[in-house]
Amino acid sequence: MTRQVVISGASGLIGTALVRALRSEGVEVTTLVRRPARGAHEISWAPGERPLDPGLIDGADAVVALGGASVGRMPWTSNYRAELTASRLGPTLALAHAIRELGGGGPAFLSASAVGYYGSVPGATLTEKSPAGDTFLARLCVEWERAAQTAGSHSRVVLLRTAPVIHRDGVLKPMMRLTGLGLGGPLGRGTQVWPWISLVDEVRAIQHLIDSEIEGPVNLTGPTPATANEQGRALARAMRRPFWLPAPEWGLRLALGRAATESLLTADADVRPAVLEQTEFVFHTETVEAAVTAALAEGDSRN
Repeated sequence: MTRQVVISGASGLIGTALVRALRSEGVEVTTLVRRPARGAHEISWAPGERPLDPGLIDGADAVVALGGASVGRMPWTSNYRAELTASRLGPTLALAHAIRELGGGGPAFLSASAVGYYGSVPGATLTEKSPAGDTFLARLCVEWERAAQTAGSHSRVVLLRTAPVIHRDGVLKPMMRLTGLGLGGPLGRGTQVWPWISLVDEVRAIQHLIDSEIEGPVNLTGPTPATANEQGRALARAMRRPFWLPAPEWGLRLALGRAATESLLTADADVRPAVLEQTEFVFHTETVEAAVTAALAEGDSRN
């Protein structure tokens, strides 16, 4: 029997790659879109305006919820923080409600979250058992995951605590702009640990979780930790540009706001993929340098 997966947020970086990978394996993928459907493999929906008909996802093996306003857009004004929250909670609650309405025969629910759940914890090794942090992004992730868990006890719920994706259209995009201008350098201390994952492993991990019986939080991060400086230097080497101009923490806060810098740029979180490793997931990309090199090479091959 052909497997069926429904995906929201399918037009984003991760969603596009996931749809392609699943369809290449013969999986029947239906995407939720916020415009009129253009074929049998699309469902038009308007989360926040009207409920999703549970019958539209009945029979699916899994529903994967991705998307949300970009955390990479700064500064995080009060209005944008409200958008970050609403764009995550509204769709997640709509999907969870539809799955709950189907009862015990409903699909598994794989709902996006982020490693920002842990906040900033210098010197600690963080696994899925570690507590939530106290930054804005950590509090948002707690609400986001709580929304997903309203899908009910009859459904398998997986919380995808994803790290920033090493890709030209992911976390590298703003860094490449600065590095290309010769302005790459330490952000804050530069020694803070930044979680990361390659796009190929992000997609492979989600496929692994669709096919498994795993539930609860899962850290989608690379297997080898790296500091902000190590990531920045890897990019500078790959682009053959200098890495020298420091951006002090006070300057980052002044330009971008405390909530954004503490949640992203200066946060220190050594997040490990304990559940993936315990379930024999084999990473394709072992180090951040390999991820950066592959991401730039992929982009060059398209030109």
